[in-house]
Amino acid sequence: MLKLFLIIVAILLPAILFMGFKVFFTKKGKFPNSHVEGNKELRKQGIGCVKSQDRQAQKRKTIFEIE
Repeated sequence: MLKLFLIIVAILLPAILFMGFKVFFTKKGKFPNSHVEGNKELRKQGIGCVKSQDRQAQKRKTIFEIE
């Protein structure tokens, strides 16, 4: 069991370090923005986050609410 654990750690540790190399070892390193709102092309097309779209839809009033 211990041998299996050590093998798993030996595989995962380098993988995590390589994926986060820029973040961990540079001065201005930060994780990339993978959120929908952070994508310029999606914003140009008017596509947004589901939560943001829902929030905007809740703010809009229907014809029945205006009367």
